[in-house]
This record gives sequence, C-alpha cells and structure tokens, in this order.
Amino acid sequence: MTTLLDLEIFVRTADSGSFSAAARSLGLTPAAASLSIKRLEKSLGIALLVRSTRSLRLTEEGRHYLDSVRLALGALSEAKQALGQQSSGLSGTLQLTAPSDFGRNVLLPWLDEFRLEHPHLRLNLRLNDRNTDLIREPVDLALRYGVPNDSSLVALPVVPEHRRVACASPEYLARHGCPASPLELEQHKAVLYRLGDRRYDEWRFSQGDMTQEVGVRGELECDDGEVARRWALAGHGIVYKAQLDVQADLRSGRLVALFPDWQGERVPLNLLCPQRAQVTERVRLLQQFLRHHCNEWLSV
Repeated sequence: MTTLLDLEIFVRTADSGSFSAAARSLGLTPAAASLSIKRLEKSLGIALLVRSTRSLRLTEEGRHYLDSVRLALGALSEAKQALGQQSSGLSGTLQLTAPSDFGRNVLLPWLDEFRLEHPHLRLNLRLNDRNTDLIREPVDLALRYGVPNDSSLVALPVVPEHRRVACASPEYLARHGCPASPLELEQHKAVLYRLGDRRYDEWRFSQGDMTQEVGVRGELECDDGEVARRWALAGHGIVYKAQLDVQADLRSGRLVALFPDWQGERVPLNLLCPQRAQVTERVRLLQQFLRHHCNEWLSV
C-alpha cells in the first residue's frame, strides 16, 4: 500500500538525485528510502527511476508521475493548513531567502510585524545575494530583484515597476563633483557589484525613448549588496542600487540620488516559488503584506 511518506521520499529523491540525500532530509536510512521507492514502483507497475552505481535519473513515466505527486502533496498540505487556520490562525513554516541588504535593513522588522499578526507561523530566513536553487535547497520562497531567468518558477509580483538608482554620499560629491548626466559616470569612481560570474559594470538609464548604457570603473568590488551600500555611505564611490535598499539613506540625506530626469534599470521585486501548487494561503498573505509595506516605504 502506497503511503504519503512513500510519495514524499520519491519527490525528494527525484529532486536530489540521491537516496542518501532524500533519506537524510526525512531522518531515514538510505536503505529505507530505496525500499520505499521499490514498494511504490511495485504498486504502480512501472519503473520510476533508472539506477546505476553512480547516479539516479527519472524515467519518462517517472517524470509524469512526479508532476502529479507534487500537485497532490501541495493540495494535501494546503488542506491541512486550512483546517489549522480554522482553529488557530495562520500556521506552518515559511522558508524564505532574501537579498542581504534589503533583508537586514528593511525586511527584518516587517517580518517581526508579520509574525505578530500570525504567532503560530514558523520562519526560516536565509539572507544572501546568490540565486538560490529552490528545488535542491530547503527553501520554499525567494524574494529576488529582477526578471526571473528560470521561466519554470512562479513569480508573485511585490513591486512590479521597481528600479535602480545611482547615488553617492554628499562627501563624495563634494570632493569629486556631481555628474550632470549618466555618461559623465565614466569620469567617476563606481562601487562595483558582482553576482556569481557576472560583474555589474554596465549601468542602464532611460529618459522617454532615449536609453544610455554606461561602462563604469572603480577600485572597490564586492558580492554583497550591503557592503556596496556601506562603501557608498563612506564616500568611496557612486553606487547603483535598488531603490528599496537605499530609500532610508536618500530620505535622510546620507545618500544623494543622481540624474532625477533619468530612470535607472527596471528591477521588479518578486516572490519566487517552484510551482503553483506551493502558493498556499500563507504565501499569498506574505505577498500582500510585502506589497503594502514596500509601496508605503517607497512613497514616504
């Protein structure tokens, strides 16, 4: 007889490509995970996985069955959550990853407020700027800037028309002068940001139908958005940041926005999740909560 645990083991084995990894995530032995898959295959009368001494891969039937199992497990999880909400409000676990600067300086107090509204909710938060693999890592949601590269992910819009802004400290501008147009950035020091193998040294601006793409240079480069912001605050150069990250600095005068007649590159903020079945009630409520707070934050 097929159990829910058999289905969960199958999904985790398919995602990780390993009986051992699937077993560890569920507190089982690899032998128990292997036996569970064999039991499932026997009950279905089909082979779900092709096994070799070094790897596992899904059969064609296994791929089709995996999609159905994901939907079924998602529906069961949401039904269980709905029953819990009737008696105790929103519950369950949110496993969320977010950009480092936005997460530490803007998001954290908002999440405190969200948990006060939903005290039975558990939160697992990971802050980093890399593109987390939502399939292979224990994360359900990613809060990310930009248009998603993976079209298979579900993107829930938080701030669809969000943009980057070029800004610098008053001290830097007093020493080096204020560039009058984006093209003058070529004569200035930039704080450079790198994500993986990509170095962001081409900054884009638009004004009506006109666009300008400017190559920038600088002695400082990092892979952490908060470090880039701190270097700009210290007067080391001009930074090109998501407006949400620097809104408090712009409002206080610690940073000064450049080129008010030009718009920076569009970087929508989205909540990303692997599939539609995982868009549960707690995910929808978090999306609505973040949309409200982000719009309020940007309007001040």
